[in-house]
Amino acid sequence: MLFAAIFFFFIMRIGWIQLVKGDELQEKAYENRHRRVKVEAKRGTIYDRNMTELAISISADYVYAIPPEIRRSGKAREIAEKVADVLELPVDKVYSKITKKGSWFEYIKRKVDFEKSAKIKELDLPGISVAEESQRFYPHDTLAAHVLGFAGIDNQGLEGLEVMYDETLKGRDGAIMLEFDGQGKPLPNAVHEYVPPEDGKSIVLTIDETIQYIAERELDALMNSPTNPESATIIIMEPQTGRIRALASRPTYNPNHFADYSPKVWRNIAVSNVYEPGSTFKVVTASSALEENVIGENEKFYDPGYIKVGPERIKCWRSYRPHGSQTFAEAVQNSCNPVFVTLGLRIEEKKKGLFYDYIKSFGFGKKTGIDLPGEAKGILIPREQLKDINVATISIGQGIAVTPIQLITAMAAVANGGTLMKPQLVEKIIDKEGNLVKEIKPEPIKQVISEETSKELRAILERVVSKGTGRNAYIEGYRVGGKTGTAQKPGKGGYQKGKYVASFLGLAPVDNPRLVGLVIVDEPKGYPYYGGTVAAPVFKKVMEDALQYLGVPPQYNEEEKKERDAERVEVPDLRGLTREKAENALRSLSLKAQLMGNGDYVIEQTPKASADVKKGSGVILYLGSGNNKNETVKVPDVTGKRITAAAKLLEAMGLKLVPQGSGRAVRQSPIPYEKVPVGSEVKVIFTEEEIIETLGP
Repeated sequence: MLFAAIFFFFIMRIGWIQLVKGDELQEKAYENRHRRVKVEAKRGTIYDRNMTELAISISADYVYAIPPEIRRSGKAREIAEKVADVLELPVDKVYSKITKKGSWFEYIKRKVDFEKSAKIKELDLPGISVAEESQRFYPHDTLAAHVLGFAGIDNQGLEGLEVMYDETLKGRDGAIMLEFDGQGKPLPNAVHEYVPPEDGKSIVLTIDETIQYIAERELDALMNSPTNPESATIIIMEPQTGRIRALASRPTYNPNHFADYSPKVWRNIAVSNVYEPGSTFKVVTASSALEENVIGENEKFYDPGYIKVGPERIKCWRSYRPHGSQTFAEAVQNSCNPVFVTLGLRIEEKKKGLFYDYIKSFGFGKKTGIDLPGEAKGILIPREQLKDINVATISIGQGIAVTPIQLITAMAAVANGGTLMKPQLVEKIIDKEGNLVKEIKPEPIKQVISEETSKELRAILERVVSKGTGRNAYIEGYRVGGKTGTAQKPGKGGYQKGKYVASFLGLAPVDNPRLVGLVIVDEPKGYPYYGGTVAAPVFKKVMEDALQYLGVPPQYNEEEKKERDAERVEVPDLRGLTREKAENALRSLSLKAQLMGNGDYVIEQTPKASADVKKGSGVILYLGSGNNKNETVKVPDVTGKRITAAAKLLEAMGLKLVPQGSGRAVRQSPIPYEKVPVGSEVKVIFTEEEIIETLGP
């Protein structure tokens, strides 16, 4: 009976294990026998609009341990010491990892450089192996750091576009299935299943690397100048499409080493910070007033230095010397506070809440929807709480807080004929072969003002630059419009003494705007601290180089032409030259070389060959590898130069001058821009100045 009872118990137990728990135990046995080693997918590339790589995935190694195998070797301490020595890790930390009970796989160190991983392989230690993984790399270091963001150790997006497009970029990991026996030893001749990874898709940005570089160059110069602000931002946008060509802030960081920086520096202040815009917001007030027709034809305004709104008195920035009688265009040119307060109140008198509606229509008080994390919506007084004094202060850019991206988006609407566009950073998504997966087209939001209002206001803004507070933004040969701004920073108990935000908001060319730009300088040091003296010159330098880079033809008046002819030179074709020869050639023309990339040869340049630039301008030389054999160059144009200047230029290009006559060059052979081998002779005929005029072009 006892035997029967025991036998019955075992039968029941077998039945329970086989029938009830069978599937669960079989799955556990499978998991115990099989090991899944992840094969990491490569993260997609981030390109600029011209397919220049801004973020790529490169191969890296990681060192891992199989604890059961190490314990069986009986050499755990010795192994730990050798591994720790190569990887520069504490021995105890390595030992605890490689002997961890209940674990068959342990990372020892990730993202190991190839030299160290090679040493680990040479040691051939039991239970220690090296495997390949991918690592995010940003080839241009700090360039566009706040746009790109960065990815973490597991290639997961953590900031910027890396996190916003993480699902698109990261792909799908694969795996290798390995089979082990009960003691954790690999089974010989076992079937290893391989599931290939699916690499991530790539994204092409609207950012233009060259314009981005120009913006960051000027920010660096500003931060290292006596102005030395707390922070600064530049945004350049294409108004017709809303596509952002450059977005840069300082201080910045290197996403290759993001952990070395404070998280405060990671913050993209162009979309996350709010500030009182000051007089740059008067563009919105002026647009609304023109659209609502609250300005009489040929109406004159009078500025006594202040304006009263109820019991409050709002002073003009030039209250010590009032503007007096002026037209609307002159008021915009002078940035006269009383006139803009008058206009804001007139709009509100026409219909209660109307000015508020225009502010909302221009996109303030809500997010723009740009593809960047942490976007703020700004601060706007609730509509029901709006009083006359609030309307008055908002009219001049106080009592409202906006983000830089909101402000430039509003300016783009003024520039493009009145259509508010969604700011765009990503142009398309492609697969690893370069095939189009998705195209992201410009997205119009709404028509906020008419084409007529846009055209009229652009002409008025041009006067701000040619005659008013924005004179320092004037660009020779281009019709530039814009608005300066100098706002005192609010703080506890009111505005903070001595703390200002200087800004300039502009567009060019006025008749057919190709770009709009915003420069914000937070807490500039010293005096003057005005937008017209601090931010406008930065705008000028960025916009001038950007327009020339885009090939926008200049429009000179007769006076400008005379000055231009005496101070401008033609950029030679430097492609294919060594870095030294290219620098010498530029130096001979009183131009400055700005080097980008690594290598000994010039593979591209900005501005392009034959561009007409001012003496002292910078020419960006993109360096790469090349072949010095059979090197050819384009013969530069030396006509009009004297023998010494022609000789210096030709010599810098690797050519020999064969002069005939004296005076200035009038003929040359080979002709300009003809390709010839380095070392070739160039015959140049020189003639005295009295005879030049009779020879013609």
